[in-house]
Amino acid sequence: MRTVMFAAPGSRRYENEYFTNTPHSFVNVSITGTECTRGCAHCQGRLLEWMTPAPTPERLRSVVDTLVDRGCKGVLISGGADGSGEVALLPYVEALSYVRERGLRVVVQPGLIDLETAKGLKDAGVEQVLLDVVADDETIRDVLHMDRAPEDFLCSMLACRSVGLKFAPHVVIGLHFGSIRGEDRALRFIREAEPQALVLVVLQPLRDTPMAGVRPPSVEQVRSIMAAARESHPDTPLALGCAQPRGIAKRRIEQIAIDTGFDAIAYPEASTIAYTESRGLSWEFSELCCSLAVGSASVQVLS
Repeated sequence: MRTVMFAAPGSRRYENEYFTNTPHSFVNVSITGTECTRGCAHCQGRLLEWMTPAPTPERLRSVVDTLVDRGCKGVLISGGADGSGEVALLPYVEALSYVRERGLRVVVQPGLIDLETAKGLKDAGVEQVLLDVVADDETIRDVLHMDRAPEDFLCSMLACRSVGLKFAPHVVIGLHFGSIRGEDRALRFIREAEPQALVLVVLQPLRDTPMAGVRPPSVEQVRSIMAAARESHPDTPLALGCAQPRGIAKRRIEQIAIDTGFDAIAYPEASTIAYTESRGLSWEFSELCCSLAVGSASVQVLS
């Protein structure tokens, strides 16, 4: 019987009649605090405000010591990117090794990544790299504010693959101000790179950003990209990530994920769990990131 993994990392409170996650079980850490030089149109650094700051390697070690004492099991480490779209992780390689020595699972979101950084992360014991893949020139310029090409995102994935560093590319559906631009090409790049998992998320307009009033892509547009992802990656674990519209749209998109054959969903609605059961499927909960949950044993088996 097919089992759907539901991911509820402790970086966000999750509680319903099916599952309650543990605070601090999985924590998001920013090595730049709230600083980001890019100011992407969809974020403007706001996502960094919800992360634990660790702006020096020494501070990262201290943060990790505190997290371990609180029962933390893993961390996502990222930060604001520079003008080239890269998060400056190389100075943190030794600190990342320390994080692994303390027994935490380590996932890193580095922005674009070169071969040297990929090798450093691999040597540090990073378990998985999360890479946003954007394959439209205008989106890269007008949303990400970067002077880079779509092929640079493919090169980042290939750099990880060349050093044996596991990676899980992310595609943001509707990133170009709610429009569909380049998502299909991004899926082709990802198929060429052969990742360990693929994560789809949906544009979630944030307050106080240039996209605050943007309408997210329609459910039918999202359905089309999700179906294309499953068709083009029949053997790759697929996850619906934590960024999604809210309300009725979220519930409909999660049901589409179940029907399309996705393997994991982050922070599912209670109605989605009931829907999974109605489809004759089993399910489990994990307090890991969804990209890890698809290939890992769950924290608690509930069905």
